[in-house]
Amino acid sequence: MKPSGTYKLSYRSRGSRSEEIGMGCLDLGRGQRIVDSLRLQILDGGPDQSLRLRQVFSTPREIYRLEIREPDVGYSRITLLDEDALEDLLETDGVRERVLAQHSD
Repeated sequence: MKPSGTYKLSYRSRGSRSEEIGMGCLDLGRGQRIVDSLRLQILDGGPDQSLRLRQVFSTPREIYRLEIREPDVGYSRITLLDEDALEDLLETDGVRERVLAQHSD
């Protein structure tokens, strides 16, 4: 008897190419929603909100770690972003100013 969680999923049929493209589009939408959520949270953050941005990987792909802390409500959010998502987030002037202000402290 096999322990739970060790079953192979090789019997699953591969989706058609159009299904794979559709799933890729869903992923793009999800990524954009995450960036939009981060943008709103940073812009709506209070004076006690702290932001910390640092690069965690450079190869094979640049990955950044964004940490948002709001101590007044006991909240912390950590998100990993690739370079494209970070550039999209920093396109908003208010977000760029807040991130750079916190980064220079």
